[in-house]
Amino acid sequence: MRTIAGPELVAQVSRAGGLGILAGLLTPPDELRRQIAAVRAATDRPFGVNLWLHEAMQPPAAVAALDAGELNAAQRVLDGFRERLGLPPAGAPPAPVPDLIDAAFEVIVEERVPVFSVGLGNPGRERVARCRERGIKVIAMAASVPDARALADAGVDAIVAQGGEAGGHRSTWVKPRSAQAANVGTMALVPQVVDAVSVPVIAAGGIADGRGVAAALCLGAQAVMLGTRFVATKESLAPAFFKQVVLERDSDTTLVTDVYTGLYARGLRNRFATEYEASGAPVLPPLVQYSAAQDIYVAAAVKCDPEHYPMLAGQSCGLIADLPSAADVVARVMAEAERVRI
Repeated sequence: MRTIAGPELVAQVSRAGGLGILAGLLTPPDELRRQIAAVRAATDRPFGVNLWLHEAMQPPAAVAALDAGELNAAQRVLDGFRERLGLPPAGAPPAPVPDLIDAAFEVIVEERVPVFSVGLGNPGRERVARCRERGIKVIAMAASVPDARALADAGVDAIVAQGGEAGGHRSTWVKPRSAQAANVGTMALVPQVVDAVSVPVIAAGGIADGRGVAAALCLGAQAVMLGTRFVATKESLAPAFFKQVVLERDSDTTLVTDVYTGLYARGLRNRFATEYEASGAPVLPPLVQYSAAQDIYVAAAVKCDPEHYPMLAGQSCGLIADLPSAADVVARVMAEAERVRI
């Protein structure tokens, strides 16, 4: 949700009674501190900050160490997209991925953010202990039962069971061998995680309305996490064309691919993903792939071109047909859930 969940969206969700989560990935410490302050200026309700703790990000891959043949092969395919968008061919290696995780975590601890949200990784006992000393709750995502057990052993306060329907990156700690790995559906995964751990479980994946909330609670979850539903809100930082595509697409138009960022993620199918995969070109290491294609994504955003922009979204897009405020989403979903459960 890095290009979706800014301070305004987070504050709206929290003010409405939910828990807004600020995306901290790749955010420099000073900017992260500024965004935390912006949320606090807008609401006195609890909120969280999310970081990735993926093993490939600690530290990120060194661009200078990339295989030259693989880099050139990837850039040849990317140059085809650049030509289509009126951009010059790549003239230099991709920018290195900044190593910001430790610094961002220190900001979270120093600022006593109410909730530290972990995506793609295990915070470990040491980080959890430091958060506990500062009164910070820790929630972490898992896409499999073994990972959920490991998170419980680390002492996290709650676990998000991420079903395969979920949009965005698969919550694994190392990159799996294929897009089919760690892809168990929410209906099957949530009760297994509930049975496997003693901490509260939060359901995620394919949930966009009150019916999904009620179903998750029946499966044993104590809360739900919505992502794709908040892409299509007034406060979302997503480009307008991305929001419109979410409203127009059905659930069968998503795919899980690593060509956008170098890690497997579910998004809306477009020409970039289809043609890159068909080319057989290698995919560069996690987030180096994203860095290599960054100029393409920026140009696509400027041109309002959904065919060359990474629109990470889940199968719940088939349930979304309007563009309300984030607060309206929270109120509506909770009211629907109450009606369904009566």
